[in-house]
Amino acid sequence: MNRRSFLTVAASTAAATCATSLAAATTADAAAPAVRTDTQRRLLRDWFAATHRSMEAMTTELGLAADKIDVSGSGTPVPSAQTSPTNIGCGLWSTVAAAGLGVISASAMHRRLARTVAAVERLERAHGFWFNWYDAHDGSLLTSWPETGDPVRPFLSTVDNAWLVTGLRIAADADPELRPRVAALLADADWSYYYTPYDPADPVAGPGQLRGGFWPDGPGKGEPTGHHYGALNTEPRMASYLGIADGSLPAEHYWHLMRTMLPGMGQEQEPGGGYVDIDGVRVWEGHYTHRGRKLVPTWGGSMFEALMVPLFVPEPQWSPRSWGTTHRRFVRSQIEHGLIEEEYGYWGFSPASVPAGGYREYGVDAIGMQEDGYHSLGVVTPHASFLALPQAPAEALANLRALDRAFGAYDDRYGFRDSVDVTTGRVSDVVLALDQGMIAAAVAQHLRPGLLQQPFRSGGFRSRVRPLLAKERFSI
Repeated sequence: MNRRSFLTVAASTAAATCATSLAAATTADAAAPAVRTDTQRRLLRDWFAATHRSMEAMTTELGLAADKIDVSGSGTPVPSAQTSPTNIGCGLWSTVAAAGLGVISASAMHRRLARTVAAVERLERAHGFWFNWYDAHDGSLLTSWPETGDPVRPFLSTVDNAWLVTGLRIAADADPELRPRVAALLADADWSYYYTPYDPADPVAGPGQLRGGFWPDGPGKGEPTGHHYGALNTEPRMASYLGIADGSLPAEHYWHLMRTMLPGMGQEQEPGGGYVDIDGVRVWEGHYTHRGRKLVPTWGGSMFEALMVPLFVPEPQWSPRSWGTTHRRFVRSQIEHGLIEEEYGYWGFSPASVPAGGYREYGVDAIGMQEDGYHSLGVVTPHASFLALPQAPAEALANLRALDRAFGAYDDRYGFRDSVDVTTGRVSDVVLALDQGMIAAAVAQHLRPGLLQQPFRSGGFRSRVRPLLAKERFSI
């Protein structure tokens, strides 16, 4: 498409998108009805099938989902050399979702899950957890980066291990034959390895939070990251939930996570709110205000920080006044940023591949705690719209259709491309396993509510996590 054609199509599509979405963007933040018409369901299923094909294309003969594929050519894309625990987890739950939606058979699901679990059993581990990067084709631990040759120091990431454990739990729930093998894999995954207990005499050194991870080649437990995961409304809370559910983390850990930083600390805006005492812990229940709307910010202001976890843990159902409300308002803020504040005509901002190459974080700076947070920069990421399906289904579908019409963001073979620069028309050449995995889970949850959530609605999640969310009282 030439420059003039692009500008004409983009302008007309943006105007149509704004016209249909602005009215909804100014409504009260009541829960939106789900998309349920036959036409919409068929569209979502078609999108899911293409997304699943991308996950199949990323999966190596060994059974591990690679980090990404380049889909710009006409031939069969070649999976990247590297994979991570998150990528592997995405592959597992995408396979379960495909069987649940009838895209593959139950027998095909079993074969694929068994192959992946066998590959995971072969991967080198330390302290019961998996390293951050492996060769997706032979399972060897990466010590140099395939694309540059730069050295890679093996690292045990808290959040990446959380997503692999999530995928393994979903696989075991879907395929009873795999349960003993998955149980054996998870037997040594003790989340207290990452935990720094709370020290009231020195809460800076002892915050009651999880480390970002460890380089295990150091002495003892290894060398820890210099930071803890302190913000509550970010994707590492999945690790917190997993640890609380299995009893390896104390329940009070949840209350030591920050809704916002304390007043007077350097952050994006001075928070409102107040202190409350919950389970013997003094909790700062802070909030931000964006366009007159109170919400709990994420760290950087991106969609997947806020909305990846509730794909699996039913936060809105277990905490409708708090988690359910802030999720709706977060989506509304993302929509209004794209349509009203920046007037892009499109919305949805989350970390993704850069259209021109590379990877970076995108978001809405005003709803993230980090002072120099994530910025939208005119780059719209389709997976963010899929994450918004529970809160704004009609608007999410309209946004995705518009991105496809104006920019060709959807590929019938492999689904939505990773990102679109709506100011230039540049569309990413790649799709990432993480982003396709979020799309697959979001569509599955929308078409078959609860399909991937059973492991996180029962057991320790029901007895330990749900009571915490029921007590949550965000000041919004």
